Amino acid sequence: MNTTIKWTGNMSFSGTSPSGHEVKMDGPKEAGGENSAPRPTELLLHAVAGCTGIDIISILQKMRLNPSSFEMDLTGTRAEDHPKRFTAITIHYKLEGDLPEEKVIRAIQLSKDKYCSVSQSLNAEITAEYSINGIKGSKTM
Repeated sequence: MNTTIKWTGNMSFSGTSPSGHEVKMDGPKEAGGENSAPRPTELLLHAVAGCTGIDIISILQKMRLNPSSFEMDLTGTRAEDHPKRFTAITIHYKLEGDLPEEKVIRAIQLSKDKYCSVSQSLNAEITAEYSINGIKGSKTM
């Protein structure tokens, strides 16, 4: 996979992803940016969510399960000192529908431990939590 990111002035960068989509990034005004696009670290959290979300939907569909809704809340904890990397990421998966808990757990575990290439590319400790139809799960993953 290859990509090119170009500086567009101040702290702003733009590029086209290998799949042909434009990606923009910018810094906050206090760092000399224009605050015109997400920060790279924000995009990293989104990338983790998108990767694991695609995995989970795919796995559940292979189990012939179709959530009526699915969203994720992510919390990223960063080190205070440079390079201020993510030290921990917590993902709370919120699913709605007729979904057996053990199958949801299996889908989350497969994504977390085997399939999500984005999270596997990080060295942050990633914790997974879940709720089905508003009821928080009790299993630790």
